[in-house]
Parts: sequence; structure tokens; C-alpha cells
Amino acid sequence: MNTREDEKSSLFISHMFKKTVEDLLQKALEERSDLFLIDFSMSTDNAIKIVIDGDKGVLVEDCMFVSRAIEHNLDRDEHDFALQVLSSGATSPLIMPRQYNKHVGRHLEIKTVEGRIIEGQLINANDDGVLLKWKTRESKPVGKGKVTVTKEANIAFESIKEAKVKIKF
Repeated sequence: MNTREDEKSSLFISHMFKKTVEDLLQKALEERSDLFLIDFSMSTDNAIKIVIDGDKGVLVEDCMFVSRAIEHNLDRDEHDFALQVLSSGATSPLIMPRQYNKHVGRHLEIKTVEGRIIEGQLINANDDGVLLKWKTRESKPVGKGKVTVTKEANIAFESIKEAKVKIKF
């Protein structure tokens, strides 16, 4: 075979291996419906990185479950690979609407696609978006001084550029 045919063959094998890993990952997530995929990547040297989250958070055992579901069904003699299964960290941005429900009651910082930054307590999350509530100081409508007022904002998911949980100590 010439070099071009070797490259095509190698790409085909790499593509098939990636498809096998994706299928094993999907099967594991179907078995554990409380877990869901945040990110999946595979480099040209078969370094596999999987980031998961869960409706009630992710334990080390959950990462081990996904890792074993994949690794135990692959032949290391056939493919050389490195597998890393991680949980979405506490400071990682919320990417999927499903991630918001477990954070109801916590403080979020949301950057909208218009560039606005809103920080407040997550009151509710549904299929369309989120409801944030916060307190702010504003000038009194009459007279001098300021008064504390409670504000709310409904923010649609398509308007959210980035959302992060603000950890308060």
C-alpha cells in the first residue's frame, strides 16, 4: 500500500474506534438516566475525554461506572487509548438546560447574549429558561436616600451566553 492508502485506512479505523466509544458511552448513559453528557472529545492519538453531569450531582463512583462501561468493552491489544471521565466542576459554566434544576436556590451569574450581567438567586428553571431574583439598592421615588428593592428576571435559555454558579462563603 502507498502512504495515501495507509492514511485513509488509519482514518477509517480511527473513525470506527470513535464510533465504538460513542456507542458504549451512549449505552452507559441509557443505563444511568440520572447522568448526562456535557462534553466528549477524542484526539488523534486516542486520548478520550468525557465530561458528565448528573441530576443530583456526580460522585467518583459515577465516573468509574462510565469509565468501566467503556474501558471493559475495548481491546487494548487492538487500540492504544487513554480514557478520562470527569464531572462538570462546581465552577464550570452551566451548558445544558438540564443542569439548572439541581441549582435552584443557589446564586448564579448570567451573561446574556446582549452583554448584560445578572446575578441573583435561581428561583426556578423550566424548559424555556430560568427565573432569577435579587435585591438591589435604588434611590427612593420621593425624597433623599435609598431603599432596598427585590427584582426578578425571566431569562430564556437562548438569551444566555454563559451561566455560572456563584459559590458564597
